[in-house]
Amino acid sequence: MSTLKNNIALWSARICFLSFIIWIISFVGIAFTSPLFVWSDLDHYLIFYSSHSQFFAYFAKIWMILFSLSFLVLILVWQEFSSQNSKILSKIGGAFALLFAICSSFHYFIQISSVRFALNNGKISGLEHFLQANPTSFSSSVNMLGWGLFLGLSSLFLFFESKINRRSKGVRIGFLIVAVSCILGCFSYLLQINIGTFLFINIGLGGGIILLSISSIKQFKKI
Repeated sequence: MSTLKNNIALWSARICFLSFIIWIISFVGIAFTSPLFVWSDLDHYLIFYSSHSQFFAYFAKIWMILFSLSFLVLILVWQEFSSQNSKILSKIGGAFALLFAICSSFHYFIQISSVRFALNNGKISGLEHFLQANPTSFSSSVNMLGWGLFLGLSSLFLFFESKINRRSKGVRIGFLIVAVSCILGCFSYLLQINIGTFLFINIGLGGGIILLSISSIKQFKKI
């Protein structure tokens, strides 16, 4: 049983790490293949969409779904290694991780399916409410609820759990960076501080996840 748990934990941590490496590569690919897009209205977005390749954008979105599911599995496995004294913290963290995975997967699956179908077929009525490119869309708010509030709270409870169980320093710091970055990014989004949202959700969160993933891989290999 322990071997199975370790293998699941290792692969989930590896996929989390790989997902963000691919996200970085995709982000660079988007920067090289298209100019920076700033949302103004749907008509301008349609021109941008039809004029530039969306390969890297869709590739990144697919991997963000994989990350969401892998992160959930990683947290559920951490529960199995929790002591009785900290079991409640890991369970609460797992509940928030589930909510994060639902919100994130819901958002990105809509982007690669319904939104893509509508754009390709020219059926654009009401589409601006579901476009990720529109920062005030319904779908973008659901996504930020997941990546900002739920992922942040999940990581915060796992940070306290990891302190009680004396996880490696890298795991503890990784959870803390993710928690702080997500929560501050969520507040920045609510206050419409775009630079804050970008820095916390992209730079801070990305660095925290990479540190957490690498540290988790190292610790699970030692178990």
